[in-house]
Amino acid sequence: MSKQRYGAGIWHFATYVDRYATDGYGPPRTLIEMIDLAGQVDDLSVVDINYPFPGGETSFDKVEEALKRNNLSVIGITPEIYTRQFAKGAFTNPDPGVRKLANEMVNDAANVVRRFGADYVKLWPGQDGWDYPFQVDHKQLWRHSIEGIGELASQNPDLKFVIEYKPREPRVHMSYDSVARTLLGIEKMGVPNVGILLDFGHSLYGGESPADAAQLAIDHGRLFGMDVNDNFRSWDDDLIAGSVHPIELFEFFYTLRKNKWEGVWQLDQFPFREDCVAVANTAIDFLKIVERALDKLDFAAMQKAQDEHDAVTALKLAREALFTSY
Repeated sequence: MSKQRYGAGIWHFATYVDRYATDGYGPPRTLIEMIDLAGQVDDLSVVDINYPFPGGETSFDKVEEALKRNNLSVIGITPEIYTRQFAKGAFTNPDPGVRKLANEMVNDAANVVRRFGADYVKLWPGQDGWDYPFQVDHKQLWRHSIEGIGELASQNPDLKFVIEYKPREPRVHMSYDSVARTLLGIEKMGVPNVGILLDFGHSLYGGESPADAAQLAIDHGRLFGMDVNDNFRSWDDDLIAGSVHPIELFEFFYTLRKNKWEGVWQLDQFPFREDCVAVANTAIDFLKIVERALDKLDFAAMQKAQDEHDAVTALKLAREALFTSY
């Protein structure tokens, strides 16, 4: 029986807005309601929760009770260092007072990680970056990016911090925009407790091969977590995992299995118009197919094909394993 654990960002069960449906695609939901929805998903065992808690929830006891009745635990806490108050950046903000505020918020989130016994603090510094030529001093911006996270890691040596890189949005250029740049920043920090959370969709629309990005992060000992979803490579669509790029998703998980990487297979999907529980179940069903396909795949034959750069044989092996595992 599989021991694989599946997770999801709690925002998967939120109500979404955009610039057309500014009042949302459904009624607002509290954090407790989101947790109860997550509890309806088959085989979901962990969630990543934003901090401060969504919907203005302030009771840790209520959150713990909701998690317990839904048989869920917390894998990570994501501090909201990307909201309006950080419009000019969190760690890279030109105002040292705002940079201090970002530090304090993440340290508060670190205490929540300890409270829930979670695995890590997840950092998505979405406002750190720039939009126009000449807007920033690139040397200073990069230094602030590195020092801001490095300081937090030093302040909390007992915890892991993961950086979720992304090419753009909301900034036109984000400071941590690729696996290579993020690894360079982490190495410059010189601390052992900072790693990467590799979002499959971010890697796709950043022009990377997610499998190659995963291998690079693993080779540097920095792949601390991962999210899966899908998109059409032009935007961070956060579609159902495997709906557009099933072969590349399979190669991504093949790379993890090949390197004996173990961790939660986590969903980061945004079901704007779809039923959120059905979307999560659909994605997990496909991830189970991927898992069965990995069990069937002839790894020795695949390695031989790759050693010979034999694309035809390699694809044949991959397709036979994946598409006969339904």
